[in-house]
Amino acid sequence: MPRAGLNRDRVAEEAAALADEVGLSQLTLAALAARLGVRQPSLYKHIDSLADLHRTISLRAKVELGDVLARSTVGRSGADAIAAMSHAYRTWARAHPALYEASNAMPAEGDAEIAEVSLASIRVIGDVLVAYRLEGDDSIDAIRAFRSTLHGFISLESAGGFALAADVDRSFARLVAGFTVALEHWVDAG
Repeated sequence: MPRAGLNRDRVAEEAAALADEVGLSQLTLAALAARLGVRQPSLYKHIDSLADLHRTISLRAKVELGDVLARSTVGRSGADAIAAMSHAYRTWARAHPALYEASNAMPAEGDAEIAEVSLASIRVIGDVLVAYRLEGDDSIDAIRAFRSTLHGFISLESAGGFALAADVDRSFARLVAGFTVALEHWVDAG
């Protein structure tokens, strides 16, 4: 009989929290079982495997990131929306490093659920770009540039790649401001 209060959602929630503490690649079923106060075989009542657990974490991460981005843009448009979304993205990624990593995991071929959830945050970005009158390939290019810009900054920051004396928050704000200037001329630059 499953332990009272233990279900798939609770297992996934604790696994995500543990992964943020130790790193996604260091997440083990043994450590998760210890955290939950159960024996490892008990986890199999709620998950199929470590791979299933990683998929579940990825799904949760993608949903959460999409929600964070959507909430950050409510009532905003243009440069204000880009800035709010960028800062929300960075704040979330810094607070949840393993979830951030999982949010970037590509869905397995044929995994329609993860593919659909992956598109949710991309749609939020695309909706914000409407203010710049970007459509079709121009919109896709801008979405890719936006995600790549933020991911590059966040990845370098989390790896300790910004050791120079200048304030990192200031650098991030300037990066975002520069990106919004680029968006104003995006179609002309193509």
